Amino acid sequence: MKVEILRLDNFGKGIAYYNNKICFIDNAYPGEIIEFEISKETSKYIEGKSINIIKKTKYREESKCIYSKICGGCTFQEYNYQEENKYKEDKIKSLVERNLNLNKNIVKKIKYNQENNYRNKLVLHGNKNKLGLYKNKTNEIIDIDSCQISNKKINTIIKILKKIKNIEEVLIRTSNDEKEVIVEIENEIENYEELEKESTVLIINGKVKTPKNKIITSIGNKKYYLSSNSFFQVNEYLTKELFNQIKEYAINLKPHNVLDLYCGTGSFGIYISDIVDKVIGVDYNESNINDALENNKLNKINNIEYICDKVENVIESFKDIDLVIVDPPRAGLDKKSIDNIIKISPKNIIYISCNPNTLIRDLNILKKEYSIKEITPYNLFPKTYHCESITLLERR
Repeated sequence: MKVEILRLDNFGKGIAYYNNKICFIDNAYPGEIIEFEISKETSKYIEGKSINIIKKTKYREESKCIYSKICGGCTFQEYNYQEENKYKEDKIKSLVERNLNLNKNIVKKIKYNQENNYRNKLVLHGNKNKLGLYKNKTNEIIDIDSCQISNKKINTIIKILKKIKNIEEVLIRTSNDEKEVIVEIENEIENYEELEKESTVLIINGKVKTPKNKIITSIGNKKYYLSSNSFFQVNEYLTKELFNQIKEYAINLKPHNVLDLYCGTGSFGIYISDIVDKVIGVDYNESNINDALENNKLNKINNIEYICDKVENVIESFKDIDLVIVDPPRAGLDKKSIDNIIKISPKNIIYISCNPNTLIRDLNILKKEYSIKEITPYNLFPKTYHCESITLLERR
């Protein structure tokens, strides 16, 4: 079956039409003519996979990843990086125009950095004979010796792990300067002396084998403790720019009291603590809150307090908040949280999002009370379809 790829959908799949049905095709880029096989068909749409490229786009490039054709974890390993950035910027502009009925010019130029070796965190899965990544949408393990989008320290650790048998799962996380690393392994293993020498923190089946149980990473002039399950940005190069934009907003807005929702390890609140009177951080993950309290001590900060609870359980109790910072999970904000943010009525909201679709859904509710001043996309996840963004809102 032969089709022409017209554009990309929100998940980086090529869109075409066949037998009057819309088709979503993996590994197919705009302007290409391809042959594809059907993997799923309903009464309304077809999902497929490219099996032969008859006409290539000039933006298709040779992948630097030897696993890209079998792994499927990176949508754009064969796509020109500048075109990937344009796709992500245009995706948000299109959502703004179609769903918010606003001028696309409120979306600023996308921020980006290097396209490979940027990730500071990776989870690998294993069995007796393999250690690697799950093939896209399956539990099939793709055995790997390196990961193109992970940093050099992680790839050094992978080479050591390949010598060890019986690893069921392993998490590797580094500091942004790659000088410190956590390795957490599930299942009992033997002969891990080389791994222990290379690791700042080594955890095997829940038991810490090293003197330290956390690492320290830095952003600007702030330092942060990280444990293995702490939430933190994974792009070691672009994260500082994202944090600096939030700080720049705070400098210009001059808020007194800031509410930092889904605060994680307290990273945003700590970063702006020097220029505001008080920050209240809220997160339901006890490990995150414990790290946040330690981060206060590490940075000698005394104007931040933390609450360990779900946002929707405590949001009604806050008064006199000038600025709310929200960084929700991919599912976005729940209706109760949005309603209560509107009740709190801060002058400004900074919304950090890793999912443009749920961002636009939430902005559609918030825009009744808040004007959307600008949205800045950040390509924190190169080679994938994911896109981060920061939105600034102002009370009407």
